[in-house]
Amino acid sequence: MTKLSVNINKIATLRNSRGGNNPDLIKVALDCERFGAQGITVHPRPDERHIRYQDVYDLKKVIHTEFNIEGNSTEPRFVELVLNNKPAQVTLVPDAEGQITSNHGWNTIKHQEYLKEIIEKFQDAGIRVSIFVDPIVEMVEAAATTGTDRIELYTEAYASGYHHNKEMAIAPYVEAAKAAKKLGLGLNAGHDLDLDNLKYFAQNVPGLLEVSIGHALISDALYLGLEKTIGEYLERLNF
Repeated sequence: MTKLSVNINKIATLRNSRGGNNPDLIKVALDCERFGAQGITVHPRPDERHIRYQDVYDLKKVIHTEFNIEGNSTEPRFVELVLNNKPAQVTLVPDAEGQITSNHGWNTIKHQEYLKEIIEKFQDAGIRVSIFVDPIVEMVEAAATTGTDRIELYTEAYASGYHHNKEMAIAPYVEAAKAAKKLGLGLNAGHDLDLDNLKYFAQNVPGLLEVSIGHALISDALYLGLEKTIGEYLERLNF
């Protein structure tokens, strides 16, 4: 079964909008685990507009499942944060400063030498590394030569095309996944996966180990409640 890691950035956004500690980010993370999530994901950004750097330290003390920290490793403060907390996994995302949300994967050919260096630094600290890539076989192949443990396929294009032609939308992801398996890379996925498109993706993309879902899941929870929502997402991964 593909694991579900819940991204709690949106909970932090809501908390920060009024100050104080409502909703309580730590409690929500623990409740996600209690309701069946197999991991917690955070994506701190330099402006701390949602997840604050202190949140990472606080979460590290209490998380019992897999802790995944996403972010831009060209930011020295992010590298320090990850090394100080030693999560189960760090996911490297090539975000620009001030970016609203992630919108592309690494050019693993152009940034090959940089990725080799930063991946080795995290692995030397005992942290599994995943790098964000687009579903392009050449990028997957170049990712394999960086030494990364996993890749995370950026799934916005799949989500955008799903309701128009799901077979066409998923085709590049299937090919990328096959390449990853052949090269010995673990496979994660994330971005805009939701209750409508998740099951088809998980059923058809071979070797999918983990999905990270935040915005859609938290939005669904406004209507369904957090416990039921997590159960619905897990149901789509359990087939």
